[in-house]
Amino acid sequence: MSDLTKEHIDYLFTPMAIRETTRKVYDSCVKGETHFNLHLDKIDECVDLVIETIKENYPSLEIPFHSRWGHFKVGGINREKLFDEKIADLDDIEKARVKLDLVITSVLLDAGAGPTWKYNEDGVDYNRSEGLAVASYHMFVKGMFTASNELSADIAGLKKFSQKDLIAGFQITEENPLVGIEGRVKLINKLGTVVQNNPEFFPKGRPGSMIDYLISKHGMKFKVSDILDVVLRGFGGIWPSRIEVEGQNLGDIWHYAPFGELGINSVVCFHKLSQWMTYSIVSAMEVAGVKITGAENLTGLAEYRNGGLFVDSGVLSLKDKKNLELEHKPNSELIIEWRALTIQLLDEIGKRVQERLGKSAEEFPLAKVLEGGTWWAGRKLASAARADNSPPIKLDSDGTVF
Repeated sequence: MSDLTKEHIDYLFTPMAIRETTRKVYDSCVKGETHFNLHLDKIDECVDLVIETIKENYPSLEIPFHSRWGHFKVGGINREKLFDEKIADLDDIEKARVKLDLVITSVLLDAGAGPTWKYNEDGVDYNRSEGLAVASYHMFVKGMFTASNELSADIAGLKKFSQKDLIAGFQITEENPLVGIEGRVKLINKLGTVVQNNPEFFPKGRPGSMIDYLISKHGMKFKVSDILDVVLRGFGGIWPSRIEVEGQNLGDIWHYAPFGELGINSVVCFHKLSQWMTYSIVSAMEVAGVKITGAENLTGLAEYRNGGLFVDSGVLSLKDKKNLELEHKPNSELIIEWRALTIQLLDEIGKRVQERLGKSAEEFPLAKVLEGGTWWAGRKLASAARADNSPPIKLDSDGTVF
């Protein structure tokens, strides 16, 4: 019987909980109690690679947050600018709502695509996260998430979104398979349901109207953690049911059995897609003229590019190499450990990058370190190590975690 109560949710839905619960796994790894060995003598080489990558990508160090908007610019095409032109005549709050509708649906469709899938836009192929971004951008512009003729995502459009729509929108065929089709459709359908069931957070019946709620509660200035709280509470019902407390789905929180029976001392928090969504929401909301602070308090993202960076650079190694040949589910001890170690190591990389660049956490938050360096460095190492650019550890994903 779990000892988790509603009072625990306020804690579990914070960046502090992510850092503290993953720290316990890190401490176990240091003691030799996990599937991984930690090689901290390799971390400075990893920092060198991240800084080199940051300077290649952003020589001026003017870096946007690590968010979905960066993927919309793949191939040298600034689709965000093209989108802004489409909504130029709207008032500022409605511009923000529309951009939120776009980015929220896109993020929910962003879980790993698999090694072979690609999206063709005007004769150019894009794969993985960029391909998913470009595909979801065109799906939104075509009105695939709305029952109206306007650029938006609304309850009726989200709830009627079908597998047939997904297959068409993502150009899926037998020769061009996409991982997690059913899981993605369910996420979009459930987005419609949670928007309908939470009118407090979504007063206009659209995901993007969360900005109306935040302005009504906080005025024109609020913290990134205020956004994350709405994302976790408002969108919580989207995720497959893993751990629930009095009807509240905890989302990307997992029971780690080595810490005991299910309870407050044996769960590990990640909130990967929720934080990714939060980072992506910030710039869309700023269009409305709101001031948002505190980005430095969010954590890194426990996904396979950042995690792959540490395995491929040698900072982490698996004790049993046979595990490299197996596929692992998100609830497995090995994947929970890998993700927890990734969170802790990203904080360490972030601090060292900030020190080396002479920047404070406020000036150069982890969101910029992720966008400028760690994610791209992880991809660079994956590309050099494996022909299909896949992560070093095989994932059995349902399309709702990574």
